Amino acid sequence: MTPTRLLAALTTRAKVTAHPRSPHRCPCPCPAGTLADRSDATVVRHADTVVKAHAPTTLPADLAPRLATATRHPDLLLPPLAPAPVALHGRLVTFWPYGTPVDPDDPDAAPWEAAATLLARLHRTPAPPGLPPMRGPAKAAQAVARLQETVPPAAGAPVLRAWSALPAWARGEAPMPDTTTLCHGDLHLGQLVRHPAPDGAWRLIDVDDLGVGVPAWDLARPAAWYACGLLPPDEWTRFLNAYRTAHGPAVPGDGDPWPALDVPARALTVQTAARAVTKAAAEDRPLDEIEQSLVDACARMGSVPPQLPSSSAK
Repeated sequence: MTPTRLLAALTTRAKVTAHPRSPHRCPCPCPAGTLADRSDATVVRHADTVVKAHAPTTLPADLAPRLATATRHPDLLLPPLAPAPVALHGRLVTFWPYGTPVDPDDPDAAPWEAAATLLARLHRTPAPPGLPPMRGPAKAAQAVARLQETVPPAAGAPVLRAWSALPAWARGEAPMPDTTTLCHGDLHLGQLVRHPAPDGAWRLIDVDDLGVGVPAWDLARPAAWYACGLLPPDEWTRFLNAYRTAHGPAVPGDGDPWPALDVPARALTVQTAARAVTKAAAEDRPLDEIEQSLVDACARMGSVPPQLPSSSAK
């Protein structure tokens, strides 16, 4: 949980930014509250302003070019309200407009086509000089490390076997085979919001993992869900077809996409399973049905070598 003084400071900053002419107006009828409170981010809203405290390990040299990229491409990424972060109680803090998120209670309205089209356009956008690598493999490695630190070896064995079978780049132990393509780094439907103005179109949010790397990683979470039976085939097909229609470079324009997707999808399955096992162990409970399906998928992966495109690093 976020320290009380940091949360209070974020709340104040959000209100002052939303109401620069009357920051101390009280009572305030605006929608406000904490949108997220995790170890890697705390997000507070007041009216149309969102204030985010980034992870304590976030480096200014990494965050600055990511913010600049979002500012430069407001048709793809929600642009920040300020071009640079500020320091607040030892954390880097950024300011954003509030956008309407995907409704988790209306799965039929999930914007798979919009997500895929935005990704394809992002992947075709030249990456600016100085942008760091996207953080997908590093985040997967963190989840596995946490599993190893907190869970008995037997409980995590299927997950660790699947992890060990992946190439070094997918485990964050070697450079990615693509170091030029602009990637989001952590794509899921929670990373889309409707821009408040002027068109109300969908935009990608959360630049913490933005960088250069293998674009198939951005398709890997829905691909993994599909492979594990957690995403219906028609939704996966909508997503994949929209990406191809928008000429996304991560997969071939037709034919079998899986040689490009297999390694990233396995890595995302391992990451999600590692987090699930770690969480269940911390709560001293058995895995639920979805969590067990992820571990079962890891067990199956351990017996089948991953598919590797001919250009992939081993």
